[in-house]
Amino acid sequence: MFARTERLLLRPGWGEDAPALFTAIADEAIIDKLPGTSWPYKAEDAEAFLLRDRAPDDLPELLIYARTRGAPKLVGGIALRETEGEESAELDYWIARPCWGLGFATEAGQAVVGMARHGLRLKSLRSGHFPDNPASGRVLEKLGFVPTGETEKRWSSVRGEEVDCLMYEHAA
Repeated sequence: MFARTERLLLRPGWGEDAPALFTAIADEAIIDKLPGTSWPYKAEDAEAFLLRDRAPDDLPELLIYARTRGAPKLVGGIALRETEGEESAELDYWIARPCWGLGFATEAGQAVVGMARHGLRLKSLRSGHFPDNPASGRVLEKLGFVPTGETEKRWSSVRGEEVDCLMYEHAA
């Protein structure tokens, strides 16, 4: 799946994206907020992520590129992940630190929530954030997610422990 917004291009990652992916994501402040992502993040991790086998019916995992006058610039990633329910998924995203506060997560999130609703016909979405990342909670609320009052434990490799994750739901 692909999506284009006013400022962004969302597309699957390709092997040649590995150097840009590594440069954008290999930041302790980003990995600290991405449950399950290894730290330290290495160039080989970016390559392995982009080159792993994916089935045609897998949910979308997209890189977020800012559309510029020149070559597009990788600014983040966004994905829908399988959950236990067939008609639901979990929204995950990250934005490169130089691009924080520019609205890219919200803009990309709106496109992917639209994909979930109209293209994939998902009935619900979940997402979450660590308590020390309230900016992510504001993004989720802008996208129409509401707090469930639940917390789930998620692994933070930077912290070396499981961390509470505040959960949200969205009726796609």
